[in-house]
Amino acid sequence: MRDLTLSEIWIYPVKSLGGIRLSSSKVMEKGLLYDRRFMLVDENGKFMTQRVYPKMAMFKLSVHDGTLTVRHHDDTLTIPAIPKPNEPAASVQIWENIVQAHEVDTTYSAWFSERLGMKCKLVFFPEEYERPVDPAYKVNDEQVSLADAYPFLIIGQSSLDDLNTRLKEPVPMNRFRPNLVFTGGEPFEEDHWRNFQIGDNGFIAVKPCARCVLTTVNQDTAEKGAEPLKTLASYRTRSSKVYFGQNLVATNHAEINVGDKITLG
Repeated sequence: MRDLTLSEIWIYPVKSLGGIRLSSSKVMEKGLLYDRRFMLVDENGKFMTQRVYPKMAMFKLSVHDGTLTVRHHDDTLTIPAIPKPNEPAASVQIWENIVQAHEVDTTYSAWFSERLGMKCKLVFFPEEYERPVDPAYKVNDEQVSLADAYPFLIIGQSSLDDLNTRLKEPVPMNRFRPNLVFTGGEPFEEDHWRNFQIGDNGFIAVKPCARCVLTTVNQDTAEKGAEPLKTLASYRTRSSKVYFGQNLVATNHAEINVGDKITLG
């Protein structure tokens, strides 16, 4: 009997800023509680990520008692994790999607603008606002937050270990920004999962995760390089896309905990 165990839980409350490692989390339809409900947009209302602005990696986050703390070098900003926006909803763009979101507060936007050296706004995407997952991969008309496309991403520690044996310098899991990491099993076995349980919560694997240049940004220094994408492309390319990890939707909405056993359906 294989021992598959949930070993890490991560959320990224502001899209493309630093992640927060948790010991437990509430599973919501759009993703884990607080995960990617905020994002920064440019003057045209278009989403900003480390793909274009790698220095976004230098914003580190923590959450405590319903408050987010954002740290940038020696400066900090505190934001309600579920704010009541002061501004009316406006259209913003994330990939091909146009969604409604609220600027949280002009003072927060100014704080980020000053530190990034460009005008931007911090916007919030309320739980009740709609953003359907790709109809080709939906199971029950699921919705997603401001994540790239799906509510959850899982990666096996064995998959990263396999990649690191091929690299001159190993990389940490934070290059791939998963929500869920598990131990046990074979490298890349998550490629073949469909229905499974983590503790009491059911998930369905719907699509392998295609990777991009964000994986080449060092999350400690914001420096970009060629790896690990170059090596990953040498053995994980299909139909001109490089895959690492599996996108998920949830079939129910309970709590998950580090140490929960994973049971394949």
